[in-house]
Amino acid sequence: MRSRAKADFSRRVSPSELPEWMDGECTYEQFRDCLRSLEKVNRLFLGYRPTLRWLERLPRQEQDPVSIVDVGSGGGDLLRRIASWARRRSIPVRLTGVDLNPMAARAAAEFTPKELGITWVTGDAMAHRPDHPTHIIVSSLMAHHLEDEEIVAFLRWMETTASHGWFINDLERAEWSSRMFGRLPWHPLVRHDGPVSFRRAFRRDDWLRLLAAAEIPREAVTIERWRPGRLCVGRWK
Repeated sequence: MRSRAKADFSRRVSPSELPEWMDGECTYEQFRDCLRSLEKVNRLFLGYRPTLRWLERLPRQEQDPVSIVDVGSGGGDLLRRIASWARRRSIPVRLTGVDLNPMAARAAAEFTPKELGITWVTGDAMAHRPDHPTHIIVSSLMAHHLEDEEIVAFLRWMETTASHGWFINDLERAEWSSRMFGRLPWHPLVRHDGPVSFRRAFRRDDWLRLLAAAEIPREAVTIERWRPGRLCVGRWK
């Protein structure tokens, strides 16, 4: 029997070269169940922690609601966590989730209590024109779905759109993380896409290159590793 070729983690594989099943065609029920499984992944692997810790640096003198936009919001689990975080600290927030997939808004609305007041938008975040300023932009596990040139455009858009700052919470490219993830009993879509995501993920040098291409000064951002398996890029203005 021929052995399977060992995956190459020395470079970032582009999404077009190695697709994820979740980005293809599936039923709403499959998509919804996949999002529920991803929420379990985020809870188990402390996936919300980097974003919430970064938000701790938010200035507290704000009187008006802080406008936070989550790009690639999926099932809305990150914004639900942010809503709880803000409520415990008596911080008024205006939360908006934007996702290209129309099934994401449907699932997020299904999963989210209406009293949280989160707005779900279907479309391209960079074309979204809210009637109020955007203070903070966040994303979680979204950047690895983009080609390099799309990430550069995304960085430039966040830099010019978010008045207070932005934060990218994504994966660190590592073989051990990919192997560990693929052995766990997730939803079939998640079990396939998890190891793929790690090959499409990032190392520090990738982010340095992308930030330079977006003409964002290195000294203006933080690049931090969070265990297990996260590599996050943040910018406060």
